Amino acid sequence: MSVTLLRGGNVLDAAAGRLLERHDVVIDGDRITALSATPLDIDGATVIDVTGKTVMPGMIDCHVHVLASHPNLGTNASQPNVLTVLKSLPIMQGMLNRGFTTVRDAGGADWALQQAIEQGVIPGPRIFPSGKALSQTGGHGDFRPRSDILEPCSCAFRAGAIGRVVDGVDPIRLAVREEIQKGATQIKLMASGGVASPVDPIANTQYSEDEIRAAVAEAEAAQTYVMAHAYTPRAIARAVRCGVRTIEHGNLCDAETATLMAEKGAYVVPTLVTYDALAKDGASLGLPPESVAKVESVQRAGRESLSIYRDAGVKMGFGSDLLGDMHKYQSDELTIRADVLGAAETLRSATVIGAEILNRAGELGVIAPGALADVLVVDGNPLESIDVLTGQGESIRWVFKDGKIAKQPQ
Repeated sequence: MSVTLLRGGNVLDAAAGRLLERHDVVIDGDRITALSATPLDIDGATVIDVTGKTVMPGMIDCHVHVLASHPNLGTNASQPNVLTVLKSLPIMQGMLNRGFTTVRDAGGADWALQQAIEQGVIPGPRIFPSGKALSQTGGHGDFRPRSDILEPCSCAFRAGAIGRVVDGVDPIRLAVREEIQKGATQIKLMASGGVASPVDPIANTQYSEDEIRAAVAEAEAAQTYVMAHAYTPRAIARAVRCGVRTIEHGNLCDAETATLMAEKGAYVVPTLVTYDALAKDGASLGLPPESVAKVESVQRAGRESLSIYRDAGVKMGFGSDLLGDMHKYQSDELTIRADVLGAAETLRSATVIGAEILNRAGELGVIAPGALADVLVVDGNPLESIDVLTGQGESIRWVFKDGKIAKQPQ
């Protein structure tokens, strides 16, 4: 295995929100093996002088849809499977270039895509796949249009579909078992109405509490957890009381519900950039009018929710939830968060808290001996200006994933 010595950089301690000045970092194989304030000399190592640059963990996006190459998810699901996968390749390469070395896919990506990346067949971030998200009939994962005849949903068999329709306690138990058998690392559940789906108002709650509990019980039996799409206090509280571990979006949360989340140890993954992108580009890129009309109701409230979660002590992961050509705005979520929470807390959300959500604390999201060698070398100090991490990664000079170079200066 090759050894790489990053010499003299300023290392981001994301948990503490500070830089460790002029430290050496040693990468041996796929792990970080040393972090030293004393200059090191290692025979045979490839030495990269990173003096004056920031060395930081690869970032973690806890809510993506790498197979969503079209903003209209119904259209995305109708694409041929091979075309869907091929269109995901530039999406995933863009994520790597922007410094996101790990993502949690919230519906669509599967074990096979995860393995293609892990085996080096295609480049991309490490994927924690949810398989198909579970949706009730008429829920956020049901993209069938209104009609006088409701045709059976074939969504579970299409690569471009983010979800599958399943109703009832026992069918949900089976669906969870099937997704886990197929390689899902966590289960995604639609627990409220959504923006991108055609027939479910955002204020709707989805799935009965018995159905949610059944999904949670099956996930816990398999030593994993449920992440739930939910917007309103009512939907969030129901999900958390039933044992859901992470709330996705959560734009309309109030203080009382945030307090409940903190008491239960639930996380939230806000995805604010997607509403800005949908408001700006959604209609021109093919988002249905009924979905465009829903955006405004959650866009401003989402920003306000950040302060509510912070004040209640709810841990926030980083998420983007972008679709189609809007994936390019992924890093703008950092700017939105930093404007409210500051750069240090924003960086924690995209590193150490993301690793906690993935149950990989100490392995991901840190520069420390024993951690996986997901490392960024950045021009500038992101604690002073988060802008060095935005755009398409122009200020990110090097990206290492599993100790291998995924991006380097040309």
